[in-house]
Amino acid sequence: MSAPQLRVLDDPVCAARAAARFVAACAREAVTARPECALAFSGGSTPWTMLGALAAEDLPWRALQIFQVDERAAAPGDDERNLTQIHETLLGKTPLTSGSVHAMPVEDADLEAAAARYAQALAGAGGAPATLDLVHLGLGDDGHTASLTPGDTALDVTDRDVAVSAVYRGYRRMTLTLPMLNRARQRLWLVTGAGKARMLARLMEGDRSIPAGRVHARDSIVFADRAAAAAL
Repeated sequence: MSAPQLRVLDDPVCAARAAARFVAACAREAVTARPECALAFSGGSTPWTMLGALAAEDLPWRALQIFQVDERAAAPGDDERNLTQIHETLLGKTPLTSGSVHAMPVEDADLEAAAARYAQALAGAGGAPATLDLVHLGLGDDGHTASLTPGDTALDVTDRDVAVSAVYRGYRRMTLTLPMLNRARQRLWLVTGAGKARMLARLMEGDRSIPAGRVHARDSIVFADRAAAAAL
């Protein structure tokens, strides 16, 4: 049974900075093979140090297309929106333009139709079938990743690249599906904190009973701090 590669760093900041360097290297490599590089970032509290470090990297910024892995159905500018954090960490601090950041249209009344449109945007940048150069993933303390949560029907979607999940921790959400995540050329997990230790061990064991365990291990790498890796 294969498992993702694992790199354990001393603390969350070191893990985030190492992950940022890895993203930057992947982006630079991608634009040597293709005109543009398509990246997707997850939400939550863990990635923002990584994105801040990424902003300081020497990157082909104007060749990047930034997508979201998931998003809460909340108003524009809401602190709970992942997009708010992406804008604050990358726009204005890099040559990246707002037109290169593709927001999930979660304000739409018809979220299912909006998800279909987002899938079309992914195809426009990533080809057919849409393929991201790198997708960044987090790991929840319940084993969820993206907004694919335990027991949600979105976990079983196989015919769409973007789905709408049920209400989870107060918000309905839009998320990339497992087929989309598993087609990515590279998957990067950033996992920090003692609260993630048990689930990280299950992810590394290939436990398919948790949502994260259904993401392909090949071409996947985990950056974790020592606290998160304590159960390995």
